[in-house]
Amino acid sequence: MAKISSEDLGTLPINKLLVKQAIPASIGILVMSLNILVDTIFVGNWIGAIAIAAINVVLPVSFFIAALGMSIGVGGSSIISRALGANQISKALQTFGNQLTLTILLTTTMAILGLVFVDDLIPAFGGKGAIFEPAKTYYIIVLYGVPFLALCMMGNTVVRAEGKPKFAMYAMMIPSVGNLILDYIFINILELGMVGAAWATTGSYFLCFIYLFWFFMSEHSELKINKCHFGLNKSIVTEIGALGFVTLSRQAVVSITYLIMNNILFHFGGETSVTAYAIVGRMLMFALFPVYGITQGFLPIAGFNYGAQKYLRVRDTIYTAIKYAAVLATLVFLLLMIFPEFITRLFTNDVDVISETPPAMRWVFAATPIIAVQLIGAAYFQAIGKAKQALLLTLTRQGFFFIPLIFILPLFYGELGVWIAFPIADVLATLVTGYFLYREIVKNLKPGTYH
Repeated sequence: MAKISSEDLGTLPINKLLVKQAIPASIGILVMSLNILVDTIFVGNWIGAIAIAAINVVLPVSFFIAALGMSIGVGGSSIISRALGANQISKALQTFGNQLTLTILLTTTMAILGLVFVDDLIPAFGGKGAIFEPAKTYYIIVLYGVPFLALCMMGNTVVRAEGKPKFAMYAMMIPSVGNLILDYIFINILELGMVGAAWATTGSYFLCFIYLFWFFMSEHSELKINKCHFGLNKSIVTEIGALGFVTLSRQAVVSITYLIMNNILFHFGGETSVTAYAIVGRMLMFALFPVYGITQGFLPIAGFNYGAQKYLRVRDTIYTAIKYAAVLATLVFLLLMIFPEFITRLFTNDVDVISETPPAMRWVFAATPIIAVQLIGAAYFQAIGKAKQALLLTLTRQGFFFIPLIFILPLFYGELGVWIAFPIADVLATLVTGYFLYREIVKNLKPGTYH
């Protein structure tokens, strides 16, 4: 593999650079999403449909804790990208060391608290009735590995900030492939049920941690830190916190959404509706992988060039990323509109679930072609270090529109109101994000140096 330098972010043509960054990110997200998808298929077919609902209940809690790592990673990586663009190497090193310290302290504490309050958290997130026991079994074991997952999510964003997208891709692929292999061994061969599914997931997190530890210790990484970089620096921690809070808020709102959705759907349709939402949720993670790949590839390019004051390159990156993401989102939309029943049957043979899931899936993905503006717009403000705007736009869809809608619409339309809230929220959030992004481009991305 040819050696890649972070300087490429400021010199290569935008089209080529975005493809170079986005393809590995997309492949990594695809493999990770396939892992979640196939893991759900394995669980649904080898354990039962109720196990799918149980895992869906656990995800918000474990992913919120892991999202602490991602938040610290994204916040710190924005600083690192801009610091590398401005040739401030010492600041980049100090930031990385602070990211490690913060991730270890916060996620370990949260995991311990999550284990202490397990019997309260699971019912609160919809783990009621027959769902409770398998959810508790899965939750306890997975939480042991969540700090490793948090370190992986943090480290992966730093690898990408260095301009090393292929290594970031490998970091996403290794635990995904490992989880599938361990799933087969623990669930199918050893017949360990939910215990096996949980240990397979936890083991995959540790495999990813080992790989990233090797990367940062090897010659491939430009960030060679020592013990002096682990001491927390107030200004850096403050900036990491401000930018990372955007990502953390997004995940917090997602977790709250799962809580509300699982409880509302349990009220309307019991375990069947919760399971249908679990399947749709997996498709939300999986089907949009190329769009998320474009977004991930966009972040370091925008951050580096903004730090280097190459504003025309930043503007070109925004336009190119939106164009590519919109085309890919439209293709995803068409596939999901045509084949929702086929997709549902991959997960389960339960007749009730197969009947309820396809129409729900069509509603949830109805506004997919326009989400590129929403995703790239929010990512841009985070990449350039404008935390307030990034936070506002991040919370717009889920917090300001979607959550109120899923309380209001079911009063008039029942369970259908839950599903139609998805496209309405997407349209409203896209309009708001488009306005702020357009104003930013016209006002602040004026012609500068361009190479």
